[in-house]
Amino acid sequence: MWPRESAPPSPEPAACPADFQQIWHSFVHAFTDVLHARGPAAPRPPEAAPPPPPPLVLPAVPRLVAVGDLHGDLAKARRAFRLAGLIDEQDRWTGGTTTVVQVGDLLDRGDAEIPLLYWLERLRRQAAVAGGALHVLNGNHESMNVAGQYRYVTRGAMHSFKEWLHSHTLEAALKVRCGCTASAAGLRELLQTRREAEGDGAHQERPAHTAAAARTTALRPGGEVTRRFLAPNPVVLQVGSTLFAHGGVLLRHVDYGLERINRETQEWMLHGRAEAKPQFLSGREAIVWSRHYSAHDAARCDCDQLAAVLARLPGAERLVVGHTIQEAGINSACNGKVLRIDVGLSRGCGDGDPEVLEILHDRTVRRLSEVQQENAAPAEQATEAATAGKKADAAVAAAAGALRSRQSA
Repeated sequence: MWPRESAPPSPEPAACPADFQQIWHSFVHAFTDVLHARGPAAPRPPEAAPPPPPPLVLPAVPRLVAVGDLHGDLAKARRAFRLAGLIDEQDRWTGGTTTVVQVGDLLDRGDAEIPLLYWLERLRRQAAVAGGALHVLNGNHESMNVAGQYRYVTRGAMHSFKEWLHSHTLEAALKVRCGCTASAAGLRELLQTRREAEGDGAHQERPAHTAAAARTTALRPGGEVTRRFLAPNPVVLQVGSTLFAHGGVLLRHVDYGLERINRETQEWMLHGRAEAKPQFLSGREAIVWSRHYSAHDAARCDCDQLAAVLARLPGAERLVVGHTIQEAGINSACNGKVLRIDVGLSRGCGDGDPEVLEILHDRTVRRLSEVQQENAAPAEQATEAATAGKKADAAVAAAAGALRSRQSA
């Protein structure tokens, strides 16, 4: 009997390239982000790199566009950006060197919070490449969610964070599988969050509901969504002569320091405790809650305080705010010193038609809508002009009547 030949030894498996782990991580990140964005997503920033300090004062630009509250409505956000000529039908940046300021409140009242965050991040990168800029402010709904206050969250938005938790658990597992020991601790935490949330609710330090637990994990101070999408953003920003804030800038905020407000908000979002929200973000006089300049009756606005605020800030001539829905559309008060741009755009918060504010060469203010692309005067000034026109017409008619009376006599 012939001797049985032994099988040749199996070749040694080829060693992975030295940079395979980084390549694998980039693939896993891109895969996860595309799922969340429901389309193209910007490359993820380095995890170890802290965000830069939020900007406070930027130079004037030839074209400045302001966009109001978006509240989780990606479809309406697209319409607002398109009417301003900022994106094409494929959602690619076409605004060139335009600078855009969105005044906050991306979260709550709408289902598409996560895709909206990714969409704006991608446009921000594209705008920068084109020589433009996109700045997003933090509003009261961002600070509420970082503090764990979810009373305005829709069911769909809450469920999306449950999906976020599942996909990020998979992401961490894939990275651990590839030998990334740094991801092991994150994987254990994500798995523990799921176990506690899906258990009997005996753990009091986390919500008993899976989606709420996931939202807390993502949006708490230092959480991935907060760190990536919210902490880099300012609370207040000045571009040329235009000051932006979600609610309104009061004298007490100027006294405290606007740069300090931006810095301390970022520090809280990155390293603070949810329950230790800075005082300037809470209450009726908070910079993100104030309605001092947003009353529907313009005569009730605190125009004296606004004038004092602008006088204290070098170069500031006007303030742009969101927060309070303006049912008549974008308008102004205090002789054009404050422009109110929250039109209740989101379907979950008014379902208004999109409008944006445009400021050309730091002087000319125009209101843009899908119906009318030019409105050279803010609504308050237009109303005053119309009133003056009616008075002039009445005076002409009265004079003509008097002349006819004399002729008949």
